[in-house]
Amino acid sequence: MTEKLEKYKAQPIEQMIFTVRGQKVILDADLAHIYGVSTKRLNEQVRRNTERFPPDFAFVLTDQEVTNLRSQFATSSYESIRSQFAITYHGGRRYRPYVFTEHGAIMAANILRSERAIQMSVYCHPLQFILSNQTRFPSY
Repeated sequence: MTEKLEKYKAQPIEQMIFTVRGQKVILDADLAHIYGVSTKRLNEQVRRNTERFPPDFAFVLTDQEVTNLRSQFATSSYESIRSQFAITYHGGRRYRPYVFTEHGAIMAANILRSERAIQMSVYCHPLQFILSNQTRFPSY
């Protein structure tokens, strides 16, 4: 897994970020790779902790959004992600992907127990999160 992760880290993060519903998001498979866990495990933890992921932290793409992203990948040079959207009945994804906003990515780091996710949750200081969301936390 470490070799895969090292190769994956070489990809610029900017190529993993897309705008969906007016928000910058990262796909569940990309976030899972960054945190060193499987996509299945990441999504499992999100489903088990739904109260920690309001719609402005993470959401499932609609069929139309998946189609739109597929068309973007067909014209981009970002090769490694194209196969993620092979939503079929025989291999590939069987479900529409989750996407995570910046705050959802931080929350995911807090619920996962991989070494990389722990490093990321320590790196992302909670005070930065609160200060950047003062309308959400008016009492601070």
